[in-house]
Amino acid sequence: MVRVKICGVTTESDLRTVEAAGADAFGVIADVPVETPREVSMETAAELVAAAPPFIAGTLVTMPETPDDAISAAERVGPDVLQLHGNFSPAELRSIRDAVTADVVAVVDAAKADRARSIAPAVDAVLVDSIDDAGAGGTGETHDWAATAEVTATLDVPVVLAGGLTPDNVAEAVSTVRPFAVDVASGVERSGGVKDPDAVRAFVANATDAVDSSESEKSDPAAAEGVSS
Repeated sequence: MVRVKICGVTTESDLRTVEAAGADAFGVIADVPVETPREVSMETAAELVAAAPPFIAGTLVTMPETPDDAISAAERVGPDVLQLHGNFSPAELRSIRDAVTADVVAVVDAAKADRARSIAPAVDAVLVDSIDDAGAGGTGETHDWAATAEVTATLDVPVVLAGGLTPDNVAEAVSTVRPFAVDVASGVERSGGVKDPDAVRAFVANATDAVDSSESEKSDPAAAEGVSS
């Protein structure tokens, strides 16, 4: 079953919304050099991660300038997962992973398949996103899912799919790419940085149902073709 991460959580109320919807992880965005209504302070990020219930992974999403900055951020916030934007080399990513207790997820541009393959051995997962000129995600734009599916099939680490996902398109995205997880921020908001409980619930349900349906069809070819016995 595909996992679901709801990113850009800014309040404990939205954290409870994410928890109630059955998401597997949530993201807090801190220390990024781009304008976003979802950024919180490092102190708030630490408080939200500490407030998380058991069995939901708190993810720090950040854009550090150096490996030392990344390590320091992880130490301050104490996340389960450290999601890094930036052009760190495989060696730098290995050094970060060796120094922190969190799992390390590196974000790559969907248009740069070679980078995904080069850094995959150095991290715990790769997140494929639609990246803007500043190197940040959260663009609200989709990318070529078929191309991402080809890259996903070649990697030996989990792949997280992001970029323009919504409750309406996540089932198609999951069926096309078959990622380990999906990640959404603006696609489940009523306004910038404020989650819509109905949209969050629908996103989680549609993402997980897409895999269940696809797996059922694989095990029953007649059902996939609409043939009744």
